[in-house]
Amino acid sequence: MNSCHSWLDCDAKLTLVSTISTSVVKTVYLAKWEGHNVALSVLTAKKYEPDFQQNLFMIKSLTGKGVIQLLGYCNDAIITKYHELGSALNANYHLRNSLIMYDNLKVRLNLCVSYVTLLEQLHTSLVGVRVMCDSNTLAKTLSQYLLTEDFKLVVNDLDATPEDLGDGVICGQKAITGTFVAPEQLWPYENEEYDPEKMPPYDEKTDIYKIPDVCNWFLGNSSEADILKYKLFKVHKNCKHSDPKKRPNATMVLDVYERILKDISE
Repeated sequence: MNSCHSWLDCDAKLTLVSTISTSVVKTVYLAKWEGHNVALSVLTAKKYEPDFQQNLFMIKSLTGKGVIQLLGYCNDAIITKYHELGSALNANYHLRNSLIMYDNLKVRLNLCVSYVTLLEQLHTSLVGVRVMCDSNTLAKTLSQYLLTEDFKLVVNDLDATPEDLGDGVICGQKAITGTFVAPEQLWPYENEEYDPEKMPPYDEKTDIYKIPDVCNWFLGNSSEADILKYKLFKVHKNCKHSDPKKRPNATMVLDVYERILKDISE
Protein backbone atom coordinates (compact mmCIF):
# COMPACT_ATOMS: atom_id res chain seq x y z
CA MET A 1 0.00 0.00 0.00
CA ASN A 2 2.87 2.35 -0.83
CA SER A 3 1.24 4.28 -3.68
CA CYS A 4 -1.38 6.99 -3.27
CA HIS A 5 -4.98 5.96 -3.84
CA SER A 6 -8.27 7.47 -2.77
CA TRP A 7 -10.05 5.71 0.07
CA LEU A 8 -11.96 2.64 -1.01
CA ASP A 9 -15.74 2.86 -0.80
CA CYS A 10 -18.81 0.67 -1.22
CA ASP A 11 -17.88 -0.04 -4.84
CA ALA A 12 -14.60 -1.72 -3.87
CA LYS A 13 -14.53 -5.37 -4.94
CA LEU A 14 -13.19 -7.44 -2.06
CA THR A 15 -12.77 -11.20 -1.85
CA LEU A 16 -12.88 -12.77 1.62
CA VAL A 17 -10.03 -15.17 2.33
CA SER A 18 -10.33 -16.13 6.00
CA THR A 19 -11.44 -14.94 9.43
CA ILE A 20 -8.72 -13.29 11.52
CA SER A 21 -10.64 -12.59 14.71
CA THR A 22 -14.10 -12.11 16.16
CA SER A 23 -15.22 -9.91 19.06
CA VAL A 24 -18.50 -8.56 20.36
CA VAL A 25 -18.01 -5.38 18.30
CA LYS A 26 -16.55 -6.62 15.03
CA THR A 27 -15.32 -9.54 12.97
CA VAL A 28 -12.04 -9.04 11.14
CA TYR A 29 -11.38 -10.85 7.87
CA LEU A 30 -8.34 -11.25 5.65
CA ALA A 31 -9.53 -10.09 2.23
CA LYS A 32 -8.10 -9.41 -1.22
CA TRP A 33 -8.40 -6.16 -3.15
CA GLU A 34 -6.81 -6.08 -6.60
CA GLY A 35 -4.25 -8.65 -5.50
CA HIS A 36 -3.43 -6.90 -2.21
CA ASN A 37 -4.06 -8.42 1.21
CA VAL A 38 -6.24 -6.12 3.31
CA ALA A 39 -8.04 -6.38 6.64
CA LEU A 40 -11.81 -6.01 6.54
CA SER A 41 -13.58 -5.22 9.82
CA VAL A 42 -17.34 -5.74 9.85
CA LEU A 43 -19.75 -4.74 12.61
CA THR A 44 -20.86 -7.82 14.56
CA ALA A 45 -24.04 -6.48 16.18
CA LYS A 46 -26.00 -3.27 15.56
CA LYS A 47 -26.05 -2.34 19.24
CA TYR A 48 -22.28 -1.90 19.12
CA GLU A 49 -22.36 0.49 16.18
CA PRO A 50 -21.34 3.50 18.34
CA ASP A 51 -18.16 1.63 19.35
CA PHE A 52 -17.51 0.62 15.75
CA GLN A 53 -17.96 4.18 14.50
CA GLN A 54 -15.76 5.47 17.34
CA ASN A 55 -12.97 3.24 16.06
CA LEU A 56 -13.38 4.63 12.54
CA PHE A 57 -13.45 8.21 13.85
CA MET A 58 -10.23 7.71 15.79
CA ILE A 59 -8.39 5.99 12.93
CA LYS A 60 -9.41 8.81 10.58
CA SER A 61 -8.49 11.49 13.12
CA LEU A 62 -5.09 10.03 14.01
CA THR A 63 -4.05 8.93 10.54
CA GLY A 64 -0.27 8.83 10.46
CA LYS A 65 2.65 7.33 12.34
CA GLY A 66 1.66 4.73 14.88
CA VAL A 67 -1.95 4.20 13.75
CA ILE A 68 -3.21 1.50 11.41
CA GLN A 69 -3.42 2.70 7.80
CA LEU A 70 -7.01 3.31 6.75
CA LEU A 71 -7.73 2.17 3.19
CA GLY A 72 -11.47 2.77 3.06
CA TYR A 73 -14.86 2.32 4.68
CA CYS A 74 -18.46 1.65 3.75
CA ASN A 75 -21.45 1.68 6.12
CA ASP A 76 -20.54 -0.87 8.81
CA ALA A 77 -17.24 -2.00 7.27
CA ILE A 78 -13.70 -0.66 7.62
CA ILE A 79 -10.79 -1.59 5.34
CA THR A 80 -7.26 -1.26 6.73
CA LYS A 81 -3.77 -2.40 5.90
CA TYR A 82 -3.09 -6.06 6.67
CA HIS A 83 -0.10 -6.93 8.88
CA GLU A 84 0.78 -10.59 8.59
CA LEU A 85 2.73 -10.75 11.88
CA GLY A 86 -0.54 -10.22 13.74
CA SER A 87 -1.03 -8.60 17.13
CA ALA A 88 1.62 -7.65 19.67
CA LEU A 89 0.70 -10.85 21.51
CA ASN A 90 2.78 -12.66 18.88
CA ALA A 91 5.98 -10.67 19.50
CA ASN A 92 7.76 -13.24 21.67
CA TYR A 93 6.70 -16.11 19.43
CA HIS A 94 8.16 -14.44 16.34
CA LEU A 95 11.39 -13.45 18.11
CA ARG A 96 11.91 -16.99 19.38
CA ASN A 97 11.10 -18.67 16.07
CA SER A 98 10.87 -17.15 12.58
CA LEU A 99 12.64 -13.91 13.56
CA ILE A 100 15.16 -15.33 16.02
CA MET A 101 18.00 -13.56 14.18
CA TYR A 102 16.48 -10.25 15.32
CA ASP A 103 16.00 -11.25 18.94
CA ASN A 104 18.08 -8.69 20.81
CA LEU A 105 17.52 -6.05 23.47
CA LYS A 106 17.55 -3.19 20.96
CA VAL A 107 14.62 -4.69 19.04
CA ARG A 108 12.75 -5.54 22.24
CA LEU A 109 13.25 -2.11 23.83
CA ASN A 110 12.19 -0.51 20.56
CA LEU A 111 8.80 -2.21 21.03
CA CYS A 112 8.55 -0.43 24.39
CA VAL A 113 9.43 2.85 22.66
CA SER A 114 6.81 2.18 20.00
CA TYR A 115 4.17 1.40 22.61
CA VAL A 116 4.75 4.54 24.68
CA THR A 117 4.94 6.67 21.52
CA LEU A 118 1.40 5.57 20.72
CA LEU A 119 0.22 6.39 24.24
CA GLU A 120 1.80 9.83 23.94
CA GLN A 121 -0.08 10.35 20.68
CA LEU A 122 -3.39 9.38 22.30
CA HIS A 123 -2.79 11.58 25.33
CA THR A 124 -1.91 14.65 23.24
CA SER A 125 -4.09 14.14 20.16
CA LEU A 126 -5.89 16.79 18.16
CA VAL A 127 -9.17 15.15 19.21
CA GLY A 128 -8.45 15.53 22.91
CA VAL A 129 -6.87 13.52 25.69
CA ARG A 130 -7.81 9.92 24.99
CA VAL A 131 -7.70 7.07 27.51
CA MET A 132 -7.09 3.48 26.37
CA CYS A 133 -9.98 1.64 28.04
CA ASP A 134 -9.58 -1.80 26.44
CA SER A 135 -6.63 -2.53 28.70
CA ASN A 136 -7.87 -4.41 31.75
CA THR A 137 -5.37 -7.25 31.27
CA LEU A 138 -1.96 -7.56 29.66
CA ALA A 139 -3.30 -9.81 26.90
CA LYS A 140 -6.20 -7.45 26.13
CA THR A 141 -3.83 -4.49 25.99
CA LEU A 142 -1.40 -6.23 23.61
CA SER A 143 -4.27 -7.33 21.37
CA GLN A 144 -5.04 -3.69 20.54
CA TYR A 145 -1.75 -3.35 18.64
CA LEU A 146 -0.35 -4.95 15.50
CA LEU A 147 3.25 -5.74 14.60
CA THR A 148 4.51 -4.04 11.45
CA GLU A 149 6.88 -5.58 8.95
CA ASP A 150 9.79 -3.63 10.51
CA PHE A 151 8.73 -4.93 13.94
CA LYS A 152 7.19 -1.83 15.43
CA LEU A 153 3.66 -1.32 16.67
CA VAL A 154 0.58 0.32 15.21
CA VAL A 155 -2.56 0.73 17.25
CA ASN A 156 -5.39 -1.10 15.54
CA ASP A 157 -8.36 -0.98 17.90
CA LEU A 158 -9.56 2.39 19.15
CA ASP A 159 -13.24 1.77 19.80
CA ALA A 160 -12.81 2.26 23.57
CA THR A 161 -10.88 5.53 23.76
CA PRO A 162 -13.10 8.04 25.57
CA GLU A 163 -12.06 11.68 25.70
CA ASP A 164 -11.16 13.19 29.06
CA LEU A 165 -12.74 16.65 28.99
CA GLY A 166 -11.15 17.53 32.31
CA ASP A 167 -13.36 15.67 34.74
CA GLY A 168 -12.03 12.17 34.03
CA VAL A 169 -13.51 9.06 32.42
CA ILE A 170 -14.87 5.68 33.47
CA CYS A 171 -14.04 2.63 31.37
CA GLY A 172 -17.19 0.60 30.80
CA GLN A 173 -20.24 -0.04 32.92
CA LYS A 174 -18.91 -3.01 34.89
CA ALA A 175 -16.55 -3.18 37.84
CA ILE A 176 -12.91 -3.59 36.84
CA THR A 177 -10.82 -6.08 38.79
CA GLY A 178 -7.30 -7.48 38.77
CA THR A 179 -3.74 -6.40 39.55
CA PHE A 180 -2.89 -5.17 36.05
CA VAL A 181 -5.16 -2.11 36.14
CA ALA A 182 -4.40 1.10 38.00
CA PRO A 183 -5.66 1.16 41.61
CA GLU A 184 -7.96 4.12 40.92
CA GLN A 185 -9.82 1.95 38.39
CA LEU A 186 -10.92 -0.47 41.13
CA TRP A 187 -14.27 -0.09 42.90
CA PRO A 188 -13.35 1.68 46.17
CA TYR A 189 -16.39 0.77 48.24
CA GLU A 190 -15.88 -2.90 49.05
CA ASN A 191 -19.03 -3.20 51.15
CA GLU A 192 -21.29 -1.79 48.44
CA GLU A 193 -22.50 -3.26 45.18
CA TYR A 194 -20.87 -1.67 42.14
CA ASP A 195 -22.68 1.40 40.84
CA PRO A 196 -21.14 3.21 37.86
CA GLU A 197 -22.86 6.42 39.02
CA LYS A 198 -20.77 6.35 42.21
CA MET A 199 -17.50 5.28 40.59
CA PRO A 200 -14.86 8.04 40.90
CA PRO A 201 -13.53 8.96 37.43
CA TYR A 202 -9.86 8.72 36.46
CA ASP A 203 -7.62 9.97 33.66
CA GLU A 204 -4.89 8.94 31.18
CA LYS A 205 -2.50 8.18 34.03
CA THR A 206 -4.17 4.76 34.17
CA ASP A 207 -2.35 4.03 30.90
CA ILE A 208 0.95 5.10 32.48
CA TYR A 209 0.46 2.64 35.38
CA LYS A 210 0.40 -0.26 32.90
CA ILE A 211 3.55 0.69 30.97
CA PRO A 212 6.03 -1.30 33.12
CA ASP A 213 4.09 -4.56 32.75
CA VAL A 214 3.80 -4.13 28.98
CA CYS A 215 7.46 -3.16 28.51
CA ASN A 216 8.77 -5.91 30.78
CA TRP A 217 6.78 -8.42 28.75
CA PHE A 218 8.38 -7.16 25.56
CA LEU A 219 11.86 -7.33 27.14
CA GLY A 220 11.48 -10.97 28.14
CA ASN A 221 13.24 -12.90 30.88
CA SER A 222 16.88 -13.19 29.79
CA SER A 223 19.78 -12.17 32.04
CA GLU A 224 20.50 -9.30 29.62
CA ALA A 225 16.89 -8.16 29.92
CA ASP A 226 17.21 -8.19 33.72
CA ILE A 227 20.09 -5.71 33.49
CA LEU A 228 18.00 -3.46 31.27
CA LYS A 229 15.03 -3.71 33.61
CA TYR A 230 17.32 -2.52 36.40
CA LYS A 231 18.14 0.59 34.35
CA LEU A 232 14.41 1.16 33.92
CA PHE A 233 13.61 0.49 37.57
CA LYS A 234 13.25 4.12 38.64
CA VAL A 235 10.96 5.25 35.83
CA HIS A 236 8.90 2.07 36.13
CA LYS A 237 8.58 2.56 39.88
CA ASN A 238 7.32 6.09 39.26
CA CYS A 239 4.80 4.76 36.72
CA LYS A 240 3.42 2.48 39.43
CA HIS A 241 2.94 5.26 41.98
CA SER A 242 -0.38 4.90 43.78
CA ASP A 243 -1.03 8.61 43.31
CA PRO A 244 -1.80 9.22 39.59
CA LYS A 245 -0.59 12.82 39.85
CA LYS A 246 2.88 11.61 40.83
CA ARG A 247 3.25 9.36 37.81
CA PRO A 248 5.22 10.68 34.83
CA ASN A 249 3.42 11.44 31.60
CA ALA A 250 4.04 9.46 28.42
CA THR A 251 6.55 12.00 27.09
CA MET A 252 8.70 11.66 30.22
CA VAL A 253 8.71 7.86 29.99
CA LEU A 254 9.48 8.03 26.29
CA ASP A 255 12.47 10.30 26.94
CA VAL A 256 13.96 7.72 29.30
CA TYR A 257 13.31 4.83 26.93
CA GLU A 258 14.85 6.64 23.96
CA ARG A 259 17.93 7.65 25.96
CA ILE A 260 18.56 4.08 27.07
CA LEU A 261 17.85 2.77 23.57
CA LYS A 262 20.49 5.16 22.25
CA ASP A 263 22.96 3.95 24.88
CA ILE A 264 22.59 0.27 23.98
CA SER A 265 22.69 1.05 20.25
CA GLU A 266 26.12 2.70 20.43
